[in-house]
Amino acid sequence: MSSDSSAARPPAREPFRLPLHWLGAAPFAIFVLLFLIMPTMRIVVGAFQTPDGSFTLDNIRGLFTTSILSAYWISIKISIASALLGCLIGFAVAAAAVLGGLPKWIRGPLLTFSGVASNFAGVPLAFAFLATLGPVGLLTVFLKTQVGIDLRALGFNILSFWGLTVTYLFFQIPLMILIITPALDGLKREWREAAQILGATNAQYWRMVAFPILLPSFLGTLALLFANAFGAVATAIALTGSSLNIVPILLFAQIRGDVLGNPHLGYALAFGMIVVTGIANTIYIWLRARSERWLK
Repeated sequence: MSSDSSAARPPAREPFRLPLHWLGAAPFAIFVLLFLIMPTMRIVVGAFQTPDGSFTLDNIRGLFTTSILSAYWISIKISIASALLGCLIGFAVAAAAVLGGLPKWIRGPLLTFSGVASNFAGVPLAFAFLATLGPVGLLTVFLKTQVGIDLRALGFNILSFWGLTVTYLFFQIPLMILIITPALDGLKREWREAAQILGATNAQYWRMVAFPILLPSFLGTLALLFANAFGAVATAIALTGSSLNIVPILLFAQIRGDVLGNPHLGYALAFGMIVVTGIANTIYIWLRARSERWLK
């Protein structure tokens, strides 16, 4: 009797155990949760709240005032300018290193420097450009005293639109190099040889074969660089202070309460930045997926 009951008894379930190899990802998951997901959710919720916690759309309506729309427009123009210049210059450098006649040993140091420079931003970058291209910067003084070129007289100011754009290029160009290099490596030698056999010149090969294949990667990286510049907060604040009306500076002032003392309007400003950068990153992911089908 006891043997029959024991045979009919279902086997005991083993307790669920998380595989040990997941432990390595736990610190990253915790970091993302604490410093990305939770702050983002706080921004999204705060953009639709009043100081007492009730629901409101006034913060979103506040984004359509003249000063805030102007700040968004200037930020978008700076992001477009730095993204375009970063893509063009970075593509030229990467093409020279991968497909050009440069020595092969240059590629390793170039990619290493690009990996470091693409993450170099904030106060150190602002100080570096102020010390170089500021009113009494090293290059500014050298050009004025030794070459006779006065950058200030020519209208260049490091605290202006083009000054911030040039500063952003320090991390935009290396980021372009890092992203476009694998795409350039994906251009197969057989495609060039087939084009040459059919009588195509080098310019025709690039116009009809290589560039159409690289176009999704180029446009996707352009969208990513736009998002990268649009979301750069620390560099803009450290470099220009309050001299330039752009969204990061306006956001910083709202969060600190220096202007209107309405942190929830600051949340709305940050929410608008999330929407803009989210759209740009979505475009990048979509175009990147299209380019990978050709480069496999």
